[in-house]
Amino acid sequence: MSSAPAPAPAASGTARQSLTSDPGYQAFWILRVGFTVAPVLFGLDKFANLLVDWPGYLAPWIDDVVPGSAQAAMYAVGVVEIVAGLVVAAAPRFGAWLVAGWLAGIIVDLLTIPGHYDIALRDFGLLLGAVALARLARRYHGTGRH
Repeated sequence: MSSAPAPAPAASGTARQSLTSDPGYQAFWILRVGFTVAPVLFGLDKFANLLVDWPGYLAPWIDDVVPGSAQAAMYAVGVVEIVAGLVVAAAPRFGAWLVAGWLAGIIVDLLTIPGHYDIALRDFGLLLGAVALARLARRYHGTGRH
């Protein structure tokens, strides 16, 4: 008797790779969780200012346009971010585009504040991640495979 392992059965055309080992599916979930948790946490912090002094990230020209104080504007920003994170959790195909658009607005804001270009570049990277999530969600969300 030979101790050589038996050859693996030939894969059929209908056999599916396990979703848990599918790198695309893993990337979808990593981005989905990240773009749910981060906006919610950052949105909540707009009310506490524990991480940073958020009103300092509002361009003066925007502060002149919106009614109320910069802090009041940050409260509104916080609500939008919390809602965006929850939409990503529930409907990532739409929510990811919402986050990408929101990040584009943040980038415009930051590019008009001298000394914030590095943060604008970081947010551009996040925008690309949100777009990647939107594209992955077309494949992995709503197909009964989540």
